[in-house]
Amino acid sequence: MQAAQQQWTSALSHLECARCATRYDPSVPQNLCTCGSPLLVRYDLEQVAAGASRSDLARRPPDLWRYRELLPVLDPANVVGLGETMTPILALPEYGRRIGLPGLITKDESALPTGSFKARGAAVGVSKARELGIDRIALPTNGNAGAAWATYAARARIECLVVMPEDAPKLTRMECALAGARLFTVDGRIADAGRMVRQAVDKGWFDVSTLKEPYRIEGKKTMGLELVEQLGWRVPEVIVYPTGGGVGLIGIHKAIGELLALGWITGKMPRLVAVQAQGCAPIVKAFESGAETAEPWPPEQAHTIAFGINVGSALGDFLILRALRESGGTAIAVPDAQIAAEQARCAAVDGVLMCPEGAATLVAVLRLREQGWLAGDEEVLVLNTGSALKYESAAVVAEPLRLRQDERLPPSATEPAPGGRTRWGTTEVPG
Repeated sequence: MQAAQQQWTSALSHLECARCATRYDPSVPQNLCTCGSPLLVRYDLEQVAAGASRSDLARRPPDLWRYRELLPVLDPANVVGLGETMTPILALPEYGRRIGLPGLITKDESALPTGSFKARGAAVGVSKARELGIDRIALPTNGNAGAAWATYAARARIECLVVMPEDAPKLTRMECALAGARLFTVDGRIADAGRMVRQAVDKGWFDVSTLKEPYRIEGKKTMGLELVEQLGWRVPEVIVYPTGGGVGLIGIHKAIGELLALGWITGKMPRLVAVQAQGCAPIVKAFESGAETAEPWPPEQAHTIAFGINVGSALGDFLILRALRESGGTAIAVPDAQIAAEQARCAAVDGVLMCPEGAATLVAVLRLREQGWLAGDEEVLVLNTGSALKYESAAVVAEPLRLRQDERLPPSATEPAPGGRTRWGTTEVPG
């Protein structure tokens, strides 16, 4: 253990308000700044540069904790892990060719524990909660975050209270319940769930809602650290991210900024693209109007099959918009019908089945290519943030033909598809 302690060196320095830059002590539990804004974790980057190098990382296990110098956990004994492996970057050669983006790639987060990128934020957030002596946490969720935090809290022996909209994916509700969380559903949106959670916080539960504690973002930023390392210590020209609360996009922007400051990579920040559904697009509306913050989306109008991005008001809206503008990026809203269509097409032609939020990024790059914002020769990375298997009701697939036991397959079933069209079951996907 002593050797492990010597090898484990977090460069955690302090917490800093993202808006007013007030500093806070990271040795005690913290939520928001007194001005009501999120706190960001800051590190002693000179210490990191003096004590670690890119080559050191190559000798470490392929998990998110390989970036320990840029993570906030001080003692490895407090790490709560479930095998947070590096997730693969996959080429989408045929899909990319068909939409005029041969350099299209995706980072597939579905391989993580609990089946989504939310495991990253929960792993670091719960580990730091344990280190700070927090024994009860509460959060609202659209599904996957609740499943992840409940699962990691169970591992850490921390009580967890979760409130989610009653129409959240049923599988995520099951995950929370099986992990022993105190689970409640509410007839409403995630904002309504958030109001319920505040009642628990008033009774002593620690609030781990999106950006209301500073450590979830540190787990999410490992997506950025990882993808840069996987690409040989360089960045793609464009990163496209499905955006609800926006922690992943903010985290990737933060990670690449830290790597640039360390000199571990050179060049400029990739252009960041925030993707939202047309049924709930407050960030897109704010970006297009030039606003620095986003007006809340009317709750009665918020709807999308990409349930994870059905967030009408993001606490970190100003951070999302800042990241988009600083990187020369953009924001785009896409329709649900096309999300379902591109989800099916990508699975049929390249074998990559994305969750609805991930499929929303496919619609975005298709439209940005058509509009000329993407020239076609860029390396574009889209994030598939989780497993499509959690969203049974979102897939649009025709029922298969039903056969009697004594029937033969129809002749058309065994013949090549005409015109190079690809069949998926009985659903045809245009070539």
